[in-house]
Amino acid sequence: MPRFAANLTLLFNEVPMLDRPDWAARCGFDGVEVLFPYDQPMADWERALNGLPVALINTPPGDWASGDRGFAAVPGMELRFRDSFLRAADYATRLQAGRVHVMAGVAKGPQAEQCYVENLTWALAEAPDLTLTLEPLNPEDMPGYFLNDYDQAARILDDLADPRIGLQFDLWHAARLHGDPALVWQDHRHRINHVQIAGFPSRNEPGGGGFSLPDLCDQIDAHCPQVWIAGEYRPAKGTAQGLGWLAALKSRSALIGG
Repeated sequence: MPRFAANLTLLFNEVPMLDRPDWAARCGFDGVEVLFPYDQPMADWERALNGLPVALINTPPGDWASGDRGFAAVPGMELRFRDSFLRAADYATRLQAGRVHVMAGVAKGPQAEQCYVENLTWALAEAPDLTLTLEPLNPEDMPGYFLNDYDQAARILDDLADPRIGLQFDLWHAARLHGDPALVWQDHRHRINHVQIAGFPSRNEPGGGGFSLPDLCDQIDAHCPQVWIAGEYRPAKGTAQGLGWLAALKSRSALIGG
């Protein structure tokens, strides 16, 4: 049975952030992911989590309102990237996060790719006990983001050739980028070390869009049982009222997906 994580940045917004881990546990999630945990001290997170596993955090994006989306692929921002990565590494180590998503930032061209590879190589050497992920993001939601293609990400991962860094499969972004997320999964399953799901095309509760979530669970069980499945979506109504998908997937109901 795959482990399911609640994305606390998008789910349970009815309550303050540090109350959300308890809500997630009571609603049946096995763990959580937090895109940016940095507004709360680590000690407060430890108390709020109360032993609940953290599947993933992101590196700090910088000033989101000013357009920052991370720095790993932004030439000239190497020192800013290193500072932000070390902060993420501190949080990940203290909270025992399973994955750290390294945000690439807004950039383009060969110089940006060289910068990206060099920064990722440094990060892998600097944090040998962490597992990292790369996530391609679609340009409608994230204009100008450097990593915007799964084949591009695969090429970079193959060049790095390090088992401590893998591919983050986000069902929503894969569908927006490539049309058929099932083909993306099929082509890159062996590189994937974290999964995020949402409904398509609404990005509400998971299900629909021609993608079988029960089959995804079966394949994770068979081929990559260490991979978490995170619900990263915008609840159509209250979060708890829309969790039928979670119960269905835990019982492998054929009513979800397809």
